[in-house]
Amino acid sequence: MKFLPPLFAILLFPLALLADDWKPEAGFVSLFNGKDLTGWHYLDEPANVLDGKTEATDGRYSGKDGILTVHPHDAAKGPRLRQFWTAQEFPKDFILRIEFRAVVNADSGIFLRKPQLQCRDYLVAGPYKTLTKYKPQEWNEIEVVVKDNVAHCTCNGEVLEEALKLPPTGPIGLEADRDQMEYRHIRIKELPAGN
Repeated sequence: MKFLPPLFAILLFPLALLADDWKPEAGFVSLFNGKDLTGWHYLDEPANVLDGKTEATDGRYSGKDGILTVHPHDAAKGPRLRQFWTAQEFPKDFILRIEFRAVVNADSGIFLRKPQLQCRDYLVAGPYKTLTKYKPQEWNEIEVVVKDNVAHCTCNGEVLEEALKLPPTGPIGLEADRDQMEYRHIRIKELPAGN
């Protein structure tokens, strides 16, 4: 068995830690484990079919090294629009935080119990072209606060949707549409009743 030169191994060591060293804030639970697609699926497949796997059955989504990636469409592998869902549903009020990075003109979305919040390269693809805190091709954070089936959604603190109406329960989902999107640090905190 070959061994890596000590300096090379030292340089790679921090990269190996990146996927494993992030932990959600107190009270939050991670919806993506950073290493595979456990807990996620297409609705037309069993909820546990991707547990332990790093790639979806059609290759549109992959999960590894701390990043859940939405890959560009390949017509030979399936339809252009694909929706990817958590196996778990969320009937309580909650706070969802998710970081994303979009390539130029990428188009995706975050589903909140089914209704969609557009998640894109906002300044190019809209509909939120006037955001001043959005960082093109860098990591940005969306926060969704759901109370009484109404979602208040922000990107880096700027309002995307003031009061998006939601059904009483449902999963969290992602959309594959145009080009590549990356998501990380997908976490949720369920809120006690009356907060």
